[in-house]
Amino acid sequence: MLYEQWLALKAEFKKIRHSSIIWVTFIAFALAPLMGGVFMIILKNPDLAAQSGALNAKAQLMSMSADWNSFLGILTQAMGVGGVLIFGFVASWIFGREYSDGTAKDLLALPISRTKILNAKFIVYTGWCLALAISNLLIGLLIGALLQLPGFEQTIFFETLRVYAATTVLTILLGPPIAFFALWGRGYLAPLGFVALTLVFAQVIAATGFGNYFPWSIPGLYSGAGGEYRDLLNVWSYFILIAASLAGYFATILWWKYADQAK
Repeated sequence: MLYEQWLALKAEFKKIRHSSIIWVTFIAFALAPLMGGVFMIILKNPDLAAQSGALNAKAQLMSMSADWNSFLGILTQAMGVGGVLIFGFVASWIFGREYSDGTAKDLLALPISRTKILNAKFIVYTGWCLALAISNLLIGLLIGALLQLPGFEQTIFFETLRVYAATTVLTILLGPPIAFFALWGRGYLAPLGFVALTLVFAQVIAATGFGNYFPWSIPGLYSGAGGEYRDLLNVWSYFILIAASLAGYFATILWWKYADQAK
């Protein structure tokens, strides 16, 4: 049983190792700490801040300054908002590529449990997303050190690290519903369309004050991107997000096992 799971997992790792898409996701996600660094440079230089009126106004509105606390906050908020898009792309590729490449039937014909094949994909998805989160954090720390940002306090750092880690987990949990749409839509388009739609709804619903009940708004709110709306999060918010994740997982398993695989 464990050997079959290991074989399925090994096959998934080989697929991403020989694909350039993994480096595309790391480069795309790395734009967050890089843009955060540019933001800090502008805030550190009054002349640049005066010339960048829109960014300066936004910084003032968000009570930001050129220090570690603000910079780490940017990294966390980028995870809660941008992570939904990047992680959604990762899930779309992992679960949709079998249909786009025409290998779905070959995969189903293997003498390995279909559930184990999907579990291997979910494990790879989780590991991939965690690697992206760690990479961005390390890049952010390097940029912060190079910019010599002031105000580094160990207590604040570990508290922000806790929020960053929790935001990462909440964002990863949104993957299973996207996996279902990848199988249901038999490719990339349906899950990517679903990700785009949820991102739009996440912003609109969060702005109305009901984001704490919409799963795709919750990571962003938790990260602090929604400002005072974070206080609206409660135990039901996390219950709804976990329920959506589990529903997506079991729907993916059931579809893969019992649906008519015509392609």
